[in-house]
Amino acid sequence: MAKYEVLLYPKAYRDIEEIYTYIALEKLELSVAKGLTDRIWDAINSLELYPYSHQDRQTGRYANKGYKQLIIDNYIAIFRIDEDNKQVFVITVQYGGRNL
Repeated sequence: MAKYEVLLYPKAYRDIEEIYTYIALEKLELSVAKGLTDRIWDAINSLELYPYSHQDRQTGRYANKGYKQLIIDNYIAIFRIDEDNKQVFVITVQYGGRNL
């Protein structure tokens, strides 16, 4: 089974940091923030083995342009696959209620 290299755009890193900060500082739930961001990282890392097992993105600005989505709790990681180079690029991680 081929492994893919998983790479995050700077925006995706910022998104995850902002999710943590919002939950930890605004909601005052440090353990919830850590648990959620740990699940997000675990899910993103799982893309190294199974990037094609996720849905094509069909709504928002990334719809029908070759992007896929990974749902983690109430959040969505949007990514694209570069098959030639065996790489997965995570573009953004946002709250699922947003129209990305």
